[in-house]
Amino acid sequence: MVNSTGGVASACWSRSLVSDRQEGAPARMRTAEFDYELPPGRVAQEPAPERTAARMLVLDRAGGPLRHTRVRDLPGFLRAGDLLVLNDTRVIPARVRGRKAETGGRVELLMVKEVAPRVWEALCRASRPPRVGSQLRFAGDRLTGRVVGHREDGRVLVAWDGAEPVTEILEQVGEVPLPPYIKRPGSPNRGDGADAAQRRHDRERYQTVYAREPGAVAAPTAGLHFTRELLAALQARGVEHVMLTLHVGPGTFKPVTTEDIAAHCMEAERFGISPATAERINATRAGGGRVVAVGTTVVRALEAAADDYGRIRPGHGETELFICPPYRFRAVDVMLTNFHLPRSTPLVMVCAFAGRAPVMAAYREALREGYRFYSYGDCMLIL
Repeated sequence: MVNSTGGVASACWSRSLVSDRQEGAPARMRTAEFDYELPPGRVAQEPAPERTAARMLVLDRAGGPLRHTRVRDLPGFLRAGDLLVLNDTRVIPARVRGRKAETGGRVELLMVKEVAPRVWEALCRASRPPRVGSQLRFAGDRLTGRVVGHREDGRVLVAWDGAEPVTEILEQVGEVPLPPYIKRPGSPNRGDGADAAQRRHDRERYQTVYAREPGAVAAPTAGLHFTRELLAALQARGVEHVMLTLHVGPGTFKPVTTEDIAAHCMEAERFGISPATAERINATRAGGGRVVAVGTTVVRALEAAADDYGRIRPGHGETELFICPPYRFRAVDVMLTNFHLPRSTPLVMVCAFAGRAPVMAAYREALREGYRFYSYGDCMLIL
């Protein structure tokens, strides 16, 4: 869908777009085909000491052996005329912990998105879900509001008091919403010693160096490996970069539970592509350069915005696009991505891009070679 000005329409892209982009009749694939065993100790709890020191497994779709390298070696695998596409979303400190004003019962919210002025949709954890009309208080009444509605999956709608922007208050009192598989000791409310230092460290490292558009509740993790120096080295090689924005939502951690992989429903995510970014991407492909997507979030945004000829249409909207095999990619030539959860939609997307068998073989190789997995872990370059 495109609006009258040629941009991406504001309405959600239908999940039927998946089958529209498949070659021939869609094959039925079982979700179990995207499962694998990962020892708990292989889930990275901390990032690499230096961003570009993370390991990078190189998978060439044209064949040949897997190569074991580092992120700092990336310029050697790209060539002049290629274009790097980055997601500049900024993770907001979206988790707040407080109490119900009436009962004193504890409540924890993960702020997902603003759905109306000063009204936010949030994931809620409490011994009993707060009823409509309940007053909620956080951070010593620094942030107060009332529940005005309920949604599925334990979500609530909260209308916040005051006039100060909620995102500015969250920057002062909220916590970085680390993925559930990254464990942190101690109480998040103590604010002392190692706990406070760890939280400061996570605020810096669970964020790309080029993040600028607040709105994500999870980081675009492939981008965590980049530094200004690496981007400069790529530019010196003739590899430029552009930005788009896709605000990563909590659905990124939602496992696929349907037996048939194509029956899974994606949660919509907001994205935007500027006219300048679209123009650069289209010019790169027209000139024979490769579009290098840094992360599955970039892939999802580009494929949602591409027309049947692979041209990117600028605009803002939401996408429910679920990319699963078989799928014909129109906008992406190279992908850099972290190692993903079993039965997860990012893993399914990567398998659609490089083939299920080669990807699962690469995962087995990564396990044998001691790679670190998930958000703070190592990555894979798919050529």
